Amino acid sequence: MAPSPDSRPMSDTPPAAPHSQFSLLAQRRFLPFFVAQFLGAANGYFLQFAVVVLVTFRIDVPWLPPQYAGLAIGALYVLPYLLFSATGGQLADKFDKTALTRAIKTLEIGIVALAAWGLVSMHVPLLLGCVFLMGLHATLFSPVKFAYLPNHLSERELTGGNAMLETGTFSAILLGNLAGGALVAIPGYGPTLAAVGLLVLAVAGRVVAQFVPPTPATAPGLRIAWNPFAETVRTLRVAHERPVLFRAVLGISWMWFMGTVFLSQFASIARDLLHGGPAVAGLLLVVFSVAVAAGSLACETLSRRHVEIGLVPLGAIGMTVFSVDLYFATRALEPYGSDSLAGFLAQPEHWRVLVDLAMLAVFAGLFSVPMYALIQTRSPITHLARVNAANNVLNALFMVASAAVVASLLALGLTLPQVFLAVGVANALVAAYVFLMVPEYLLRFVAWVASRIVYRFRVRGDEHVPANGPAVLVCNHVSFVDAVLLMAASPRPIRFVMDHRIFALPVLGTMFRLSGAIPIAPRSVNAATYERAFEQARRVLDEGELLGIFPEGAITRDGRLQPFRAGVRKLLDTHPVPVLPMALGELWGSYFSRIEQGRAMVRPFRRGAFTPVRLEIGEPMPAHEATPEALQHRVQALLDRGPTNRPA
Repeated sequence: MAPSPDSRPMSDTPPAAPHSQFSLLAQRRFLPFFVAQFLGAANGYFLQFAVVVLVTFRIDVPWLPPQYAGLAIGALYVLPYLLFSATGGQLADKFDKTALTRAIKTLEIGIVALAAWGLVSMHVPLLLGCVFLMGLHATLFSPVKFAYLPNHLSERELTGGNAMLETGTFSAILLGNLAGGALVAIPGYGPTLAAVGLLVLAVAGRVVAQFVPPTPATAPGLRIAWNPFAETVRTLRVAHERPVLFRAVLGISWMWFMGTVFLSQFASIARDLLHGGPAVAGLLLVVFSVAVAAGSLACETLSRRHVEIGLVPLGAIGMTVFSVDLYFATRALEPYGSDSLAGFLAQPEHWRVLVDLAMLAVFAGLFSVPMYALIQTRSPITHLARVNAANNVLNALFMVASAAVVASLLALGLTLPQVFLAVGVANALVAAYVFLMVPEYLLRFVAWVASRIVYRFRVRGDEHVPANGPAVLVCNHVSFVDAVLLMAASPRPIRFVMDHRIFALPVLGTMFRLSGAIPIAPRSVNAATYERAFEQARRVLDEGELLGIFPEGAITRDGRLQPFRAGVRKLLDTHPVPVLPMALGELWGSYFSRIEQGRAMVRPFRRGAFTPVRLEIGEPMPAHEATPEALQHRVQALLDRGPTNRPA
């Protein structure tokens, strides 16, 4: 059975995964594109902040008061995301992404050439128009960036690649703001130097884009619909048909809602809460940007280089905890009698504020990167860029809504610390809604915790798990948490066929029902349940998903591998898909295994936390070779690779 072509975003033969996300910087398939997007993002924020500084400190513009300049210029930059994201998504799906990258970088040179003339001549209307055009440049490039990665990175590289781009983007925002503001503020030749800086960045980006490898169009026959609003609605419908995908888009948009609350208020936080000056506001921006990058980069290690959405609940918990603590940290700070950065850092209570902001940003990185990767792996390949375009639209709407909500709360008399508290509580409610609507997030979180805290889980051979298409996974059955550990090892969701009696357990039963596990009973016990299980299992394979089976039929009572039953063969006779043998080792004797008179879960401290457990994954077997005897032999061979799994 072939996988559905529209559900597979990655290339058929992805390159071998490097040792870490940083090694991508030494490879042509990633480095030129990374540098091109970094320079483009830096240039956009360079221009924005240069214009803000210009109209705030250098030019008197009666129709643009300084107190509104930052808001107005920021809104001009975001506006194209609302108007043209759908069009940009269609272009990125229809045309070769490398050719489009070069065209967009050429457009950037033209835009900044106009902006350079506007800076030198102090022509504010032209500069505002160029800010809008740079927002258009970013709008067109964003879906290209999003759709480029799955064409050149394997599933094991996708989290790291997204983390690197996220890090590059926030670093570019920070450096662009600092460089643009610093250059244009230089007395005398500041605007001219800023103009030169813009042109250098744009030309360098275009030169680098020439080295980006070819990336063929995914929907070359697409007819462009120039009505952006109708196309956005159509694209949102594509995402909405896949609940996990749509909730990921909403989750990313919510992260930008929260981020905007803090990013837009750094000046007010520095002035009104921390009693500091511009240097303190700059420090907050640096801390926040660096921390987002750190959280993003941590995703690859924490996820074992897979797309691990189990990190999303962890990120949500951290965002709530540190938003709420920021309320307690800032609600009653006293002036410290100095407007210097050294004086600010000399106050111990200020370090708590910096830690709260940093940890909030770290967990925002953990929250967002896995969802970006999830969208890339589960979006239809023909709509990948357009789904990102819809994501951009929602991101922009949520950012605008964030500014409006904060302004309304402040107008109602709430203080900034109370706004932080309200946002933290709202984050908990939004996260609860998303996780209840899509239980896979919570299930993956439970699996992530089990494989890193309850057990010290080691996986060997996980590269054999197919990134796409149907397959049957067969594994020995040692404990009640075998399925949880297999979930943790797989980058894709697994639908398990499980003994119907497990579903009667209070906690585990609920969890397995939420995961979509399929109950099965012996034909002699319940013929209807038996036949229904096979119908559901075949449907899982028809849909191109992974199906997990424990062919022993029950949890071992003595730690030894039991004879495999013939159910797998019955399934393969009608659905000849690859079969992946797996073996769980060192799990026998744990709390969840049957060790005392056939009972499990009776002695909580039978083995402590971080108990070593391993999973061995063998190479896929073709369906015609996968007899029960052959599968049992392969699983036993995997068990024999390392320390024994037999009772002492």
